[in-house]
Amino acid sequence: MQSNQQINYLGEEKIPKLMLKFSIPCILSLLVSALYNIVDQIFIGNSELSALGNAATGVVFPIFIIAQAFAWCFGDGCAAYLNICQGKKDTKNAPVCIGSGITITLITSIILLAVFFPFKTQILTLFGASENSIGMAIEYFNIILLFFPIFMLMNMMNSVVRADGSPTWSMASMLTGAIVNIILDPVFIFGFHWGMKGAALATVIGQTVSFVISVIYFFHTKTFHLTWKHFIPKFGVFSTALKLGISSFITQMTIVIISLVCNMMLAKYGALSQYGIDIPIAIIGIESKVFTVVINIVVGIILGCQPIISYNYGAKKYARVKLIYRYVLTATIVIGVVSTLLFEFAPNLIVGMFGQPTNIPNPADYWHFAELTFRIFLSLVTFTCTIKMTSIFFQAVGKPVHAVISSVTRDIICFVPLVLILPRFFGVEGVLFAAPAADFIAMIVAVSMTARFMRSLGKETE
Repeated sequence: MQSNQQINYLGEEKIPKLMLKFSIPCILSLLVSALYNIVDQIFIGNSELSALGNAATGVVFPIFIIAQAFAWCFGDGCAAYLNICQGKKDTKNAPVCIGSGITITLITSIILLAVFFPFKTQILTLFGASENSIGMAIEYFNIILLFFPIFMLMNMMNSVVRADGSPTWSMASMLTGAIVNIILDPVFIFGFHWGMKGAALATVIGQTVSFVISVIYFFHTKTFHLTWKHFIPKFGVFSTALKLGISSFITQMTIVIISLVCNMMLAKYGALSQYGIDIPIAIIGIESKVFTVVINIVVGIILGCQPIISYNYGAKKYARVKLIYRYVLTATIVIGVVSTLLFEFAPNLIVGMFGQPTNIPNPADYWHFAELTFRIFLSLVTFTCTIKMTSIFFQAVGKPVHAVISSVTRDIICFVPLVLILPRFFGVEGVLFAAPAADFIAMIVAVSMTARFMRSLGKETE
C-alpha cells in the first residue's frame, strides 16, 4: 500500500519530472515489444528472401495480433483485477483470477492453434499472400503457430508482472527475449541459410526466453501467491477480469480488421496495377512495422502518465489534469511532426533498412510504391498519434465511451469504408488515401470531445 508521501507526490511533483519517471520505462517496454515485429523483417529483407520474404511476414502479422488480442485481454484484465484487490486488501480472489487467467490463456492458445493449422493456406491467402509468397508464409507460420501457447502466456503473464509492482522485471523479460532474437536472426538466416525457418526459429526462441523469465517471477511474487488449485478456472471471478480487459481485445482486433481489409484491397487492386500483388503487400507490411514504433512511443508516454492523470482527476486537481494533457499533447505533436518529416523526405532510406527488392521483376515500381505509401498513407501520422493519445487519456479519466468513440471513429467508422470505396475511383493508390482521410475526420471528432471535456472540468472546479 502506498504511503501518503508517495500519493501526494503524484499530485504535487512537477509534471515533466513525473512524466520522465513514469513514461520512459513504459516507452522502452513497448519499443522492445515492437522489436519482435521488426527484427525478422529487417534480416529477411536483407537476405536472399528479399521483398517476397517481407510480403510473407506481412501476411502473418495480423495473426500474431489475433493471438496477442486474447493474451492482452486476459492479462490486462487480470492485472486490473489484481490492482483492485490490492486496494481492497483482498488476498483471496486475486490468485484465483490470475490462475484462472493462465489456464484460460493456455486453452485459448490451443484452440487457436487447432483452428488456424488446418486452414493456414486459406487464412494466409485471405490476408494477402500471393502464389509467389504463400510458400514462404506457410513455412514461417508453421513454426510460429506451434509456439502460440508460449507466445500468449508470455504476453498474458507480463501484464500481471507489471501490475504486481515489477515493471523492471517485465521489461527485462521482453528485452532479453528481443536480444536473443536479434542475435539468432543473422546466425540462422545468413549463417545456417535456414531462410524463413531460421527467422521463425529465432523469434520463437526469443519468446521462449521471455516466457521462462516471466515464469520464474511467479515463484517470487509480491502481492499474491499461486497454488495448484488456483489454476482450476473459476469463471465467476474471472468474468470480472474479462470485462476489465475487453478494451484491450477490441483495440487489437481493430488492428486485425484494418490489416485484413487493407491487404485484401491491396491484393485486389494491386493485381490490376503495374505493381502487382506482392509489392503493395510487402511495402504495407514494412509501413505497419515502422508505424508501430512511432505509435508505441506515443502510447508509452500516455500510458506512463495514466496513473498521474487518474490520481489528479480523482483528487479534483483539474488544473493539473489540463496541464498534463498539454504536456502529453505537445510531446505527441513533436513525435508526429518529426516522423512526418522522415516519412515525407526520406521514405526510401527507411524502406532501404528492410533490404533490396532482388527477387521481384520490377524493382523501380517497388521503390515508387514505397514513396507513395509513406508520403500519402502516413501523411497525417501526427493526427493518428493524437487520436490514439486522446483515446487513452479518456480511459485514464474514467470515460470509456469517449475512449472507444475516439478510437473506433478513425479505424472502423472512417478507415474501413474509405478503403473499400476509394480504390474504385483511384485504383490501388486509393487504399493509401483512405488513411489521411480517416485521420482528418477522426481528428475533428477527437478535438471536439476533448474541448467539451476540458470545459466540463472548468465547471466542476471550485
